[in-house]
Amino acid sequence: MKKAVIDTNIVVSGFLSPMGKPATILKLTLGNHFEICFNTAILNEYEQVLCRSKFAGKIYQPDIQRFFEIIYNIGTEITGIPSNIEMPDESDRIFYDTAKAGNAILITGNLKHYPPNEPFIMTPTQFLISLDEN
Repeated sequence: MKKAVIDTNIVVSGFLSPMGKPATILKLTLGNHFEICFNTAILNEYEQVLCRSKFAGKIYQPDIQRFFEIIYNIGTEITGIPSNIEMPDESDRIFYDTAKAGNAILITGNLKHYPPNEPFIMTPTQFLISLDEN
């Protein structure tokens, strides 16, 4: 089974646009179609962003709680190994380091926030295609 770390932008997009590819990825996560990898820092990031006032009324809070419960129940907690690779967006290091440590795919909508030419970093479209190939 493939393992993946999901960048916050995918989680937010999945909740805001239920018909898009990020939402499909969240549904596949909930259906246990791949192994989601996480750690406390990633979950804190998700919670901090999803609970911002600009999303109030746009994201149903019980859905967020259910998402966290499912991640805890079916996901794999990975301790990221701090890297010293140069990051275009330092705040995304937790996702990069966790994916590297867990030998997982990193799914993001912001490739420019990560080092270029890393085959384990994929857009939602690339990840969904890779799931279909198995």
